[in-house]
Amino acid sequence: MREVLLALLAKEASHGYQLRARLQLALGPLAEALNAGQVYVTLTRLEKAGLVTAERVGQTDRPDRKVYELTAAGRERVMEWLDDTSWPKPAPAEFHLKLVAAAAAGLGDPGRLVDTQRHAVLAGLAAAQRAALAEPADSTAGLLLEGVVLRLQADLHWLEACARYWTPRKDR
Repeated sequence: MREVLLALLAKEASHGYQLRARLQLALGPLAEALNAGQVYVTLTRLEKAGLVTAERVGQTDRPDRKVYELTAAGRERVMEWLDDTSWPKPAPAEFHLKLVAAAAAGLGDPGRLVDTQRHAVLAGLAAAQRAALAEPADSTAGLLLEGVVLRLQADLHWLEACARYWTPRKDR
């Protein structure tokens, strides 16, 4: 979230509500998971870190609003972030360790864990597909949703491989 807000501020100074609206537009229905206060908390942290400055701007019929602007350090951080090609920790690694630990400690049936996870992924896939179909063809949120669908399909494919491995070999 930090770097995304910095990148949004790279174009122009903005207040929190503008930034939230731009995030919601970019994320489409996935923005529902975004806590409205998270933007403001992150902006405060960015200001304390010296990556943005804030100036209070008076309004005639409303309370003052804070307008945030990137500092040179903030612009440098955005450029580093844009150059970074690493992906976040892959979710399958954590689930794989859960399967191995459950089997090794006798805490649960890996086949059942795979089946439960598969049902959750299928539900998420159905929701993402519905959301993607509801987006206009030229929507940036639609492009993001396409990526979510493809990732969930890949997760489902991997879970099928896990099921083949763990179902007949519960003694591992």
